[in-house]
Amino acid sequence: MAGQRGVEDLGGGLPRNFVRSCVLLLTAESESHGYDLLDRLSSLGVVGADAGGLYRVLRSMEQEGLLASRWETSDTGPARRTYSLTEEGMDWLHAWAGAHRETIRTLDRFIERYRTVAESHDEQNADR
Repeated sequence: MAGQRGVEDLGGGLPRNFVRSCVLLLTAESESHGYDLLDRLSSLGVVGADAGGLYRVLRSMEQEGLLASRWETSDTGPARRTYSLTEEGMDWLHAWAGAHRETIRTLDRFIERYRTVAESHDEQNADR
């Protein structure tokens, strides 16, 4: 639908596909069902995600072998699909963590150079 953002579009300045790495981390922490993951994504800075978009990501990651799922029955409600991390998913989580560390180093260099420019600009304007 026009104007509706998918789960991968959220986060503003977050790295592309950041949600995928978040799902890997969250399922490494504990097996989870979709709505639990949706709720827990906000703790990693992903806010406003929609359930449909997240379920598309989960299905895709399962097809890629990064996640496994099983149906879990409940005494109080309907059965829910519970997702867990596979060994391949753990390998990708390690890779994503390395990529995010490098992104942080790159952004830190940018911010330091920005501070120098901003301070110089402020000093020049103060002299006027």
